[in-house]
Amino acid sequence: MTHLFLATSIAILVTMTLALIRAMLGPTVFDRVLALNMFGTKTVLLICVLDFMSGRDDFLDLALLYSLMNFIGMVALLRFTEFGDFGGENLE
Repeated sequence: MTHLFLATSIAILVTMTLALIRAMLGPTVFDRVLALNMFGTKTVLLICVLDFMSGRDDFLDLALLYSLMNFIGMVALLRFTEFGDFGGENLE
């Protein structure tokens, strides 16, 4: 069972590496944002796999917190790229 979790962790790490490469090379801003969002999602998945490997339930709370931070960060980044600032002056 440990070998299965280890193989899953390696596959997730490879996917995270590919997402980082896409984030660095992405031709548009939205490609980079999508790659960073995917990196955050894979990080949450990796934390969950490590939680199951270690048998501790503490990491699931961290995964939930990280996923919330990833969501808020992506919304803020997209808002900044759309309007140019975080303020509400440009809202219609």
